[in-house]
Amino acid sequence: MEPLSGRKSLTDEVHDRLVDALCSGALPPGTPLRQEALAEELNVSRQPVLQALGLLRRGGLVEPMGRRGYRVAPVDGKLVRHVYDLREAFDGLAARLAAESNASDRESALRAAISQGHHALGSGDTAKLVAADVAFHQTIYRLSGNPLLPEASAVVWLQIRRVMHAYIQTGYPLDPIWTEHQAIADAICVGDGTRAQMLAVEHSRNAKHRLISKMKDTDHQAN
Repeated sequence: MEPLSGRKSLTDEVHDRLVDALCSGALPPGTPLRQEALAEELNVSRQPVLQALGLLRRGGLVEPMGRRGYRVAPVDGKLVRHVYDLREAFDGLAARLAAESNASDRESALRAAISQGHHALGSGDTAKLVAADVAFHQTIYRLSGNPLLPEASAVVWLQIRRVMHAYIQTGYPLDPIWTEHQAIADAICVGDGTRAQMLAVEHSRNAKHRLISKMKDTDHQAN
């Protein structure tokens, strides 16, 4: 076989750009996505845009609008339940494996992730808050020693980023999240895999319940 150039295809570049816009809230739920407009904005032909939108549809990030193209998929209670049910399994496994691992940088890496979170809390910047949260959990995934975990959970984490951005901006409580993160990190650092797994699962369930409750309150106020 011929060696690859190592450069990303146009489809990959368009896909990555759209993912960033979807997950950052630049393209909020319900936004129509027109192939022609996107191609013009990104200065590419329609073909890589069409292919990228197809990939996003498979990941549940966009949905078809008949002949009118696509729109950004909604963020609702049903999505949160589905995504966070999977997250429980991934996070619990990752936390247990991280606690049982012999990673030399385990404590320092978790300490750095917690510090990043506190800086983000102080800034109040949504993008920094989401990045810090994702970084904390991805640190645990790396420390688990299972290289398949980040890839297997990638679609789930794209959805989690969308959910976080959508609801941090509605006054979602943040302090409990980092208190729970600290407890998970402490359990991992002392090598208590059972407790780390339990706390990680509880953390995901707590987030799910808080998010769904917040959504219900928002819907009630809107009506």
